[in-house]
Amino acid sequence: INSWFVAVCTLLKPLYEVHRQQVLEQTYLQADESKIKVLTKILKDKNGKRIKVDTRKKGSKQMLGWMWVVRSPQTGQVLFVYEDNRGQKAAQQVLSGFQGGFLQTDGLGSYNSIAARADVERLGCWAHVRRKFFEAQGNDKKRAQHALGLIQQIYGHERKTAEYAPEKRKAYREEHLLPLFQEFKDWLDEQCVYVTPKSAMGQAFTYAQNQWPTLVTLFQDGRLLIDNNHIENKIRPLALGRKNYLFAGSHEAAQRAAMIYSFMASCKEHQINPYQWLKDTLDRIPDTKLSELNTLIPSPQWKPMEQNT
Repeated sequence: INSWFVAVCTLLKPLYEVHRQQVLEQTYLQADESKIKVLTKILKDKNGKRIKVDTRKKGSKQMLGWMWVVRSPQTGQVLFVYEDNRGQKAAQQVLSGFQGGFLQTDGLGSYNSIAARADVERLGCWAHVRRKFFEAQGNDKKRAQHALGLIQQIYGHERKTAEYAPEKRKAYREEHLLPLFQEFKDWLDEQCVYVTPKSAMGQAFTYAQNQWPTLVTLFQDGRLLIDNNHIENKIRPLALGRKNYLFAGSHEAAQRAAMIYSFMASCKEHQINPYQWLKDTLDRIPDTKLSELNTLIPSPQWKPMEQNT
């Protein structure tokens, strides 16, 4: 069965590269990352530099790898990319084809060099801010509930704009959300001196204040989303998978898994039956020209072979 999986992924790799290029061409991307265990053996060369050798033989160890997930809110396409680390170089590798625009992430420093580009505007995530204050309730219930109350009001207004056109949403936010944002910021600045920096509440304050420039990016464009929850939903199947298969057998196997996660998540996003898509694509891809591979990508434009004839 594993050999079949490898063969399928080998066949789909050119399509994955086209899919990856299409995602990174978008001007608004969301990004996140989640860990995955990988079976590997650590060796050292004559200079003492670590070499990672994939093997299932005696002496193998598990290491932490990372599934980086990128989603385009404009097209609904989802891209998984495996890297063996969570650092800045990995982020640059994953987003190397990003042409510029808005990049929505949490506060992970690995994205800093990309956000520092002149053609990239970083957008924060209110869900991460809310989570910090929710987790701080046991430390400082009064301040935590005040923060959560303000955030609830912000989300209440945001829900009203779900069906608005971008320009109308932008105008609504400026009228109704901007005062709430300012109230929240004033409260942060006033209360931060009364909390211990290393406490759960202190960490929530620090996170919100550090992320503030990226949180107010929301007002620049009505297309922008208030949080990264959509992409976190795409990571959930990965978390479920980890409980079943425990680890990937190699770095190559982890990247093959990333490929399949990309296609399945994109199918789900567009309400395409993944079995139907995969069967149809495997039937057609051997005879599809490289210039026409985009027709096989799971998107609203995709149609099975019988509907194309």
